Amino acid sequence: MEHFWHIVTSVELTTTSAIFRITVSLLLGSVIGIERKRKGQMAGLRTFSLISMGACIAMMLSIYVCQETVGLLRGDPSRIAAQVLSGIGFLGAGTIIQMKGSVRGLTTAAGIWIIATIGMAVGCGLYLIAFVATMLVLVVLTILEQLEHRVNVGNEARTIRLKVRGIVKT
Repeated sequence: MEHFWHIVTSVELTTTSAIFRITVSLLLGSVIGIERKRKGQMAGLRTFSLISMGACIAMMLSIYVCQETVGLLRGDPSRIAAQVLSGIGFLGAGTIIQMKGSVRGLTTAAGIWIIATIGMAVGCGLYLIAFVATMLVLVVLTILEQLEHRVNVGNEARTIRLKVRGIVKT
């Protein structure tokens, strides 16, 4: 077991550590995805799992390129990982729906963004950071939601519709 842990926590990316990282990112993405699906959101278990694994793989690709091209004078292998966040923005935008003056899906969009960063952390081998972040996301999505409902935060805005028969000029 100690040998396995040494392999998966090593800075060097191996097949074993890569498989372990993908599996961990799948599990962490699933935890958040289950919570989102439980709330009735369209993006759920499969979506969050795939995003987390994809971000993890992109991060490992960045590491692999650096690892295999030591001494490379031109180029920036970290660009792969950097572009993950840009691409995730498009997915997040797709979850935001505007209906009759209200916007829905912002929390899911933010969840998609953070699960990508959690997947990237796993891809770097930052397992504890990824685990703690996942737990904090669950706190935000569950406990802070209950607190929000209790204190009626966000319920101050109301839509008022006025119908006017004519315009009075002065």
